[in-house]
This record gives sequence, C-alpha cells and structure tokens, in this order.
Amino acid sequence: MEPIDSTRPNIARVWDYWLGGKDNFAVDRELAENLLEVHPPSAQMARENRRFLGRAVSYVAGRGIWQFIDVGAGLPTALNTHDIAQQVSSRARVAYVDNDPMVISHARGLLAKSPGVIAVPGDMRDPGGILADPGLAELIDLDRPSCVILSGVLHFLDAQAAREVAAAFARAISPASYLIISVGSGNPAEGEMFTSAYSAARIYIHSHEDILSFFDGLELVPPGVVSVMSWNGDGPPLHRRPPTATFVGGVARKLRP
Repeated sequence: MEPIDSTRPNIARVWDYWLGGKDNFAVDRELAENLLEVHPPSAQMARENRRFLGRAVSYVAGRGIWQFIDVGAGLPTALNTHDIAQQVSSRARVAYVDNDPMVISHARGLLAKSPGVIAVPGDMRDPGGILADPGLAELIDLDRPSCVILSGVLHFLDAQAAREVAAAFARAISPASYLIISVGSGNPAEGEMFTSAYSAARIYIHSHEDILSFFDGLELVPPGVVSVMSWNGDGPPLHRRPPTATFVGGVARKLRP
C-alpha cells in the first residue's frame, strides 16, 4: 500500500471536506474550493448523493440483505453504510473498499470497534482482486445474497470500462443480490471543466442510456434510474422537477435464473 501523500489532493478527501468532515489537508480544501468555482453545485450534489446512499442502503437492508461491499467508499463521515444497514439489521456486515491509503488507514482506526465491519484496499477497476481479498472473503459470503455499492465512482471511467466493472460485480453476486450505483450527471462541458480543475483524474459525463446499461441483466427497482434527489425505492419520486445538475442513481436486483 502506498504511503499517505499530504502534498497531493485526493478526491476522497475533497468529498470529506464538502460533507463537513475533518480528514482532509490544505491541498484538498484548495482543490475543493477551486472545483466549486468551476461548478458551484458540486458540494450540494455530494450531499444529495450521500442522502441517496442512505435511502438505498436502508431499502436494500429492509429486503433482508445484510452483506454490503461499498466500493470506492471514501472517508467515513456521518451515516456510513454500516450505520444505516445495522439500524435495520444488527447482523449486517460491511466491507469498505478504497484505493486511497489514507481512507483505509482512517477507516480501520475508526471502525476498529465496529463488529462486522472491515476496510480493505482495492481498485474498482479490478473487481476480481477486490472480491478475492482474504479479509473481505472471510466477512462476505458471495454464495449468499449481498449488495455491491458503486456510489459516485463510475464517472471516473469511460462508459465501456464502467459497464465492464458493473457487469463483473453483477456476475459475482448471487441471485437475489442488489447493485447500487450513482454517477455524476450533467452535460459534457461540465465534465471537461471538472477534468481541467481536477487534473488527477478525468471525469466522464455518461448519458442516461449508458447509465441504464450499467444495470444490464438486473431488475431495476422503481422508479429506475433517476436523479438521486428523486429516488425513493418503490415509492413516488421525491422531486418531480428535473434539477439542472445532480447525481443520477438507481438500485437493481439480480434475478434468479
């Protein structure tokens, strides 16, 4: 695992800053403010996405799922995946995965006293490597229904690569499992602006059709792929007026053959 570098900004720590966390460095705060100058709704979008994640995890846990793999989880803040899932089921197990050593180090320290929760290093571009991690494999039984979360990460991949990542996780989980996905939405110009401001990675703005394709072979939970502000899990949309910029997300179930 690479050592923590406090001289280079990291998007997980930028999000931590936007969400009101304290685990960020000056370079992260500077980048966060620069991104807000380029795209003022960014921090609000991050908070909306966090609330969607809470509703989605609560929905899935309410359907009897107690195993969760949160890929690209970022830094722990308030109402993390395990907090929400364990409110529904005390037996809930959560494996947090991230490729940032600071995230893993901090998560392990914060979650050390949380039963049924681990943090493991991994890159979403290598689903097989993530699922083969010994710690994850010991905690999560992929032969039983589980839920994979890809929240706010697939816009760092082009559409084809994102489809391949989502499909690999979908193949690995058992029938009756779930996949939660959210990605940034907007117009291509916004993606170019973000890429220019955040030089460490390219941001891809995916079309609605592309995002739908990330769920290929799975059964989408109504209302389908919508603004994260609107997603309500089998209920009517929370907001009917389309926002100008937001995250788009959905939850889908793997059917039995």
